[in-house]
Amino acid sequence: MNSVDKKQLRANAHTLKPVVMIGQSGLTDAVLAEIELALDSHELIKVKIRAERDERKLISEKICGATGAELIQAIGQIAVLYRLNPKK
Repeated sequence: MNSVDKKQLRANAHTLKPVVMIGQSGLTDAVLAEIELALDSHELIKVKIRAERDERKLISEKICGATGAELIQAIGQIAVLYRLNPKK
């Protein structure tokens, strides 16, 4: 994905609210399943990750690896993820 596409996705994500929140229990199978559903429904989502800075980066990478999504932006506790839904 090129920088122009990422810029447009960041602009589109600006008004979104986080649809999934990862709490102190961390990244579980249930949370991953919820992220999969959200990506199938919306393609572009925000995820709130309540963890330390280093852990947030690792969790974001694990989510992207497990779901096939691309990390568009990560600011503070919010990560913006995008995965094209081939059915749409």
